[in-house]
Amino acid sequence: MFTTRLALRALAVTATAMAAACSSDVNPLREAATQIGYGAKPVAAPDFVANSRKGGGDFLPVGVSAPQRPIRAKSTEGQKALETELEGARSRNEAKGRAAEGAAKTTAKGLSAPKPAAVPAE
Repeated sequence: MFTTRLALRALAVTATAMAAACSSDVNPLREAATQIGYGAKPVAAPDFVANSRKGGGDFLPVGVSAPQRPIRAKSTEGQKALETELEGARSRNEAKGRAAEGAAKTTAKGLSAPKPAAVPAE
């Protein structure tokens, strides 16, 4: 009975160690298995990924304020000008949509349903 419990505990510890070997990037068992020739080989990031990442992309520690942004908020006049510009763009897009809808309706009116095929005479 004692040996059965000991064997089950050893099996549980082994299974846990094997599962842990696959679960972390800094696991000595996985690193040893990789160096021996088992397991996945580390893959380097492609050049476009490595070049697109900025240096020092760490997170801010808790309790530290973010640095001031170099771009300031728009003034009231700037906001009004932007609003006017966006409303103009919206009205232009709505006009284009209405024109396209009208063109589609006129095209649909010109099309008629195909006539059924004539039944061959026997």
